[in-house]
Amino acid sequence: MSQQLPPGVVQRVFIYPARDGFFACLYPIKGIFYFIKHPFLYPLLRARLLPAFLLSAFVLLNLFFWTYLPQVAFLAIFHRTGSAWVNGTFLVLGEGAAIVALLFEAFLVDESQVDVFDSVLVHKGFEGLVREYRPVSAEGNNPVQRLGKPTRSSVYGPFSLRQILEFIILLPLNLIPYVGVPLFVMLTGYRAGPLQHWRYFKLRGFDKEQRNAFVKRRRWQYTWYGTVYLLLQLVPPLSMLFLLTAAVSSALWAADLETQRRQQEVRIAQNPDYTDDPAGGRAV
Repeated sequence: MSQQLPPGVVQRVFIYPARDGFFACLYPIKGIFYFIKHPFLYPLLRARLLPAFLLSAFVLLNLFFWTYLPQVAFLAIFHRTGSAWVNGTFLVLGEGAAIVALLFEAFLVDESQVDVFDSVLVHKGFEGLVREYRPVSAEGNNPVQRLGKPTRSSVYGPFSLRQILEFIILLPLNLIPYVGVPLFVMLTGYRAGPLQHWRYFKLRGFDKEQRNAFVKRRRWQYTWYGTVYLLLQLVPPLSMLFLLTAAVSSALWAADLETQRRQQEVRIAQNPDYTDDPAGGRAV
């Protein structure tokens, strides 16, 4: 006789994780539309637009000129059809995105990403979180103008040697025809997703143990979010714009998580027997 699964197991194991992953992977798209609809964010882009475009164009043009054909020729050893050209394109775009992100985030854009993230949280009504790291004025025509200078060290995303090493180790996946590129993007997204919430973890005051526990409960959500984020970084003319809209999307997700957390804290206060995760267990 076949055993029947207990009620709710299918929902908890399959349906809810799939639903939450789907909602999480929509945040990078939401970030783009939110950025477009809120002009107060535009000055944060204009200051970086020209150097971003020149840097991106310089890196990609050189990579395609010097490395594209040799890499396609090497991939053709393992690919029997024209898929070597497709995998080679994604391989070079991935290399370019990694180089540009490292250079640009390290020297030009990290401060802008912090300002974008904090501005969105202020606009969504969570200035209390932001005040832990910088003053937020009651005056000002928009959230960007209300932000003061950071009073504590403020980093949007930390430099991750582990992420770089994993990126290099996973590059050979592109040798696999057809499925290699999706696997490469998804596995690198596994690491990239949680790093996009580094600023949120700092504002919440999480230590390493709390941060890891928070991410573990949302591992698939962060993986799908990171996968879409990396795919957007492979769009050559717009990759720098998407670095800023990524900060918007991560702030929107953080705001939704905060809303859930506070709603659940109210329910716990009203009903001491309530045992749900007070940090908010799913994306919205």
